[in-house]
Amino acid sequence: MQFTVPVFYPLRRAKTLIKSFAMGKVFTFRNLGIATRVATDQAKRSRGLNALWQGVRAWATHFAHVMHQLWLEVIGFVFLAIAGIGALGIAREYSKYEAGKSSYGRVVLAVCFTLLFIWFGVTSFWRLRRKLAAMK
Repeated sequence: MQFTVPVFYPLRRAKTLIKSFAMGKVFTFRNLGIATRVATDQAKRSRGLNALWQGVRAWATHFAHVMHQLWLEVIGFVFLAIAGIGALGIAREYSKYEAGKSSYGRVVLAVCFTLLFIWFGVTSFWRLRRKLAAMK
């Protein structure tokens, strides 16, 4: 690797000095790329690194499955909790409807909202059950 020492020359030589610094970096990056390629080739031939890589891949796959299972459980719970809030809304809107202060459409809307979120929550747990059954 060749280094250029910055020396203050007249302006006509400043451009060549800047150019030589830029070329030095390109050369360094090219060497870095070659070294990376050689190191990768050597690592592919190493039994120890291959075993380590296979272990990391197995762990990452298992971790991803567990995280997806947790995601389905949490999302199912959240949807069912929102459906519970919707059930409270049904009770509130129905009591207002009985008192004549609300329309029938608001009660129907609250029922549809609650049923939709119950469906989302239940299907999340169904997907989890199917996934666990497929893994056995």
